[in-house]
Amino acid sequence: MRWWDIEPVLELEQELFPEDAWSAGMFWSELAHARGPHATRHYVVAETVAETVSGSGSDAGAGRIVGYAGLAAAGDLADVQTIAAARDQWGTGLGARLLTDLLRAATAFEAAEVLLEVRVDNTRAQKLYERFGFEPIGFRRAYYQPGNVDALVMRLSDPALSVPADGPVQGETHG
Repeated sequence: MRWWDIEPVLELEQELFPEDAWSAGMFWSELAHARGPHATRHYVVAETVAETVSGSGSDAGAGRIVGYAGLAAAGDLADVQTIAAARDQWGTGLGARLLTDLLRAATAFEAAEVLLEVRVDNTRAQKLYERFGFEPIGFRRAYYQPGNVDALVMRLSDPALSVPADGPVQGETHG
């Protein structure tokens, strides 16, 4: 994810998380720590492939951002900050590809474990995390505001064991 991705990411963020969407400032702050030799963040977006108008050779438009994800690392601990896929991408494996990318980044950051918070009412995401080996370890009461929705805290020990060792993450990403 780069600065020019923030506006379309915010549109998707607002659509998916209208009550507790991140602000532009939050994304800017995260991206400020995602580059350089002392980077502690990893953010990625997923885009559709731009279509070419048949016979004309011209682009029908740039690819649309359909997902994004971010990870923070400190010492031997990493934390999934955000992960989202557009509703029309649900069931396509995009969430798994984004999570795979984050776990590879956690491994590159030499994280021994990865934590995340997920809304207690988001069973779709919980099932994804469980498939990757995340286990519930507790709750954060009223974590998501303003709706006072609890968060389930999940942990994955040794992220390097949860992702394929070879090959790129499938799908269109840049970051």
